[in-house]
Amino acid sequence: MTYQKPIPLKDQDNKAYWNAADEHRLALQKCNDCNTYAHPPGPSCARCGSENVVWENLGNDVKAQIYSYIISYRPFLPGFQDDLPTIIAQAQLEKVPEVKIMCNVLNCDINDIQIGMPVQMIWEDITDERALPQWTPIND
Repeated sequence: MTYQKPIPLKDQDNKAYWNAADEHRLALQKCNDCNTYAHPPGPSCARCGSENVVWENLGNDVKAQIYSYIISYRPFLPGFQDDLPTIIAQAQLEKVPEVKIMCNVLNCDINDIQIGMPVQMIWEDITDERALPQWTPIND
């Protein structure tokens, strides 16, 4: 079956992020001058304005905890109607707690989601060339 949802576009600011995601890795932009991470990425550091930014590979074992969430009962874009209800959250990264990433939490009952819940990044291969980062609860 063909993937029906919008596919995020790569641009000059986020290309390294999506290239890493396509390889099932997380890469974050970091400023070499003030050591601040930026997500989403941009052409320069949001904190100090420096253009001296690099990409740091955080690998494929990415854990976080739920910082905030909502439960959506409406499809916000075409193609999402079969995913309802959808848990849309911010995940605070374990290795870089100052970074919070918007995410979808999969394989989780809406009654079980909670602030502080541990989650792990997984990748959904949506085409032969593209993968989307997603999140799933960590069951201890």
